[in-house]
Amino acid sequence: MVVAEFSETGLPQDVIVGDVTRKRSHTRRWAFLGMLPFVAFITMFLLIPTGEIIVGAFRTVNGAFTLSNIDDIFHAPYPAAFEFSVELSALSALIGGIFGFLLANAILHHGVPRWIRPAYISFSGMAANFAGVPLAFAYGATLGSLGVITVLLKHLGLNIYPAFSLQGLFGAALVYAYFQFPLMILLMVPVIEGLRTEWRESASNLGAGAFTFWRHIGLPIITPSLLGLMVLLFGNALSAYATAEALGISNLVTIDIAQLVDGNMTLNPQAAYALALGMIVIIIVTITIYSLLQRRTSRWLR
Repeated sequence: MVVAEFSETGLPQDVIVGDVTRKRSHTRRWAFLGMLPFVAFITMFLLIPTGEIIVGAFRTVNGAFTLSNIDDIFHAPYPAAFEFSVELSALSALIGGIFGFLLANAILHHGVPRWIRPAYISFSGMAANFAGVPLAFAYGATLGSLGVITVLLKHLGLNIYPAFSLQGLFGAALVYAYFQFPLMILLMVPVIEGLRTEWRESASNLGAGAFTFWRHIGLPIITPSLLGLMVLLFGNALSAYATAEALGISNLVTIDIAQLVDGNMTLNPQAAYALALGMIVIIIVTITIYSLLQRRTSRWLR
């Protein structure tokens, strides 16, 4: 004799379980349909172009398989371009990361007026997207060879040229820092807010000041996240093109790729594919490092 189990509602238990299962299946189906536009966008504008770059890097103009394109990027002038690109990206990420962290911490300080935070967040959102020709023109008008600050310093007896140049490593990093450190502020504010209030209060009750708190509690916790965000800034600077082009920088990988594709100097799209593949490898390493650092930080900032 089989005895049916009934729930508190009076319905058989298997009927309720089946109804719940059907609702979950229906919800998952709608969730999958909602993801279709995103999947289509990623496929068309990321996966397919990336696949074309990878395949094109190992093909000749006639479509035959070759390794000569990969071999070419290890010969002049491309190694120097990769070196300068990495140095510029690392230096701008370091400058933007440090100043962005300090400013993000400053605007979240308890003694700062409330209107400061939304004002800086709004400015950072705008400044993080201020790049390209307008940014290059702004720096050229201020720190160029005939810029306002350059001429003023020259009248004061300090001639920064030719030791300093916006096309050099430090000059270009200074330009890049303009959109790097506002981006760091936007990314760093949630991280600092993730530090629990109880930790600050406990440290204060034990007699620890702000410096002691950051030295022994705050920095050890957020350091992986801080380094991870600097890695993101590195990737952001590595892929920059318009600002460097407007500044007249010629020894960057992105500039070399553009010249190989548009044919101003020489038309060699296969070599451009190989250079782009090298950048993809660097970006993959960058994302991997960022993911590992974020995983380490997430254990504390939950």
